[in-house]
Amino acid sequence: MSFKVLLLDNVDPVCAEIFERRGIQTDQPENVTLDELKRIIGNYEAVVVRSATTVDAELLQHSNGLKIIGRAGVGVDNIDISAATTKGVLVMNTPDGNTISTAEHTCGLIIALARNIPQSVERVKSGGWDRKKFMGTEVHGKILGIVGLGKIGSEVALRMKEFGMDVYAYDPFTTQDHAGRLGVQLVELDELLGLSDFLTVHTPLTEKTRDLVSLKNVSKLKKGIRLVNCARGGIFNEQDLVPLIEQGIVGGVALDVYSEEPPAPELYEALKHPAIICTPHLGASTEEAQEKVAVQIANQIADALENKNYKGSLNSKSISLLTNSEVQPYVELAEKLGLVSGQIMPKNANNFSFEYTGICTKYSDVLTDAILKGMLSQYVDESVNLINARHYATERGFRLSETNKSDDKNYNDLITIRLGDSSDYKQISAAVFGPGDYRIIEIDGFGIELRLEGDILMYQNIDRPGMLAAVAGKLASQNINIGALSLGRTAKGSNAITAVIVDKKLNNEELQSIYNLDGVHNVKYISLS
Repeated sequence: MSFKVLLLDNVDPVCAEIFERRGIQTDQPENVTLDELKRIIGNYEAVVVRSATTVDAELLQHSNGLKIIGRAGVGVDNIDISAATTKGVLVMNTPDGNTISTAEHTCGLIIALARNIPQSVERVKSGGWDRKKFMGTEVHGKILGIVGLGKIGSEVALRMKEFGMDVYAYDPFTTQDHAGRLGVQLVELDELLGLSDFLTVHTPLTEKTRDLVSLKNVSKLKKGIRLVNCARGGIFNEQDLVPLIEQGIVGGVALDVYSEEPPAPELYEALKHPAIICTPHLGASTEEAQEKVAVQIANQIADALENKNYKGSLNSKSISLLTNSEVQPYVELAEKLGLVSGQIMPKNANNFSFEYTGICTKYSDVLTDAILKGMLSQYVDESVNLINARHYATERGFRLSETNKSDDKNYNDLITIRLGDSSDYKQISAAVFGPGDYRIIEIDGFGIELRLEGDILMYQNIDRPGMLAAVAGKLASQNINIGALSLGRTAKGSNAITAVIVDKKLNNEELQSIYNLDGVHNVKYISLS
């Protein structure tokens, strides 16, 4: 059977060469309009895009012949994976091709910030000199802070250590062993902000990472800190950057990514500040990177079309699960349970045990993938899915144990996660109660029935009269409404666990007010919204 592939977004010519060698026909039209794309996309078995083309549900309605969407690069924000999965279309990316290029670009921006290279180049080209104005600083002996010690962050660490920098990092999912091999010291986030002469971020944009640096947290920042962002726009509050510089808090900023690309007019104004250097999302824009991802995606698509291999697929398991109604709810349960575990587990933990009973034993492999997807989703700077979750877990040094049991004394079909003896909450079990109804049923031997939804405040307390009233009163005083609650205890007068579903996301100040209550400890906030 002959296949046809549509190449868009000026993907490197080597992509077409690889397809041709493998007997696959390609078309690479230029300047295709959306209407034209809707008209022709159904004629192809596969399409390759970079970041310019958006493959959404509307476009997919016109793609009845399409089998594969290939992203020549890492990010798949421009591809509606859910819509593609529903239509039975594989989505592939090339997560490793851009690592070195992005790491090198980050290092280049660090040096450029330290030595005022772009500003001084512009001055000389305009006929000036002003050597004293562009006095810089050495990076040797300075502290580099890295938020996110995945592939790119690790490569940055290795390179900047060779420049003589002392490297510290925050990544709750990187093990001490991994950091030790890199010569990096792991610290808490607030400590990192206060230590760092230079700070670079390599993490996804989530509610936890949005506005990581802003006017609101100036007290945490080392005076004169220089900021670098080659990850996701919005991690630094872009509107606050100029005030932070003019107040003397931030010594300089280097940006390669923006919350809106190209930037909005008001941001363009801010970017004119002489202490800000900026590039147009060039992290992956090297000849080598573009050639690597083009070669990789061509071979991956050719293998898939020939039913040889599905490496790089982001949704192949999801597609197979769409037709299996038996396993679907347990996959959703596992992912939610993983998301909870990721928010209550100790920092830098690496030993986890997953136990399955009843029907879950039939699907333990994919359920482990789903748990890991949930655990890692807020911390990995790529799209985590059922296909690559184990890869990222292994990369971070996770050690996993999986056990199947025939049954449980109270529940037939159960998933249990053990987070280790150092965790405030060591073991958590959950079950499916009905369509869309997923509940935690036990935590550390405490029987508790908690729906896995919304925003959850969980804490341990001394089992005595008035404890719930004290917490409820403190929440009420901050205009926080309780939507539901669940209590668990082992015996009268012993410790108890309480979980409260609240009607809003909680900030650190609101959480601290609960922690300050007498008799309350191990306070955790879990967001599933």
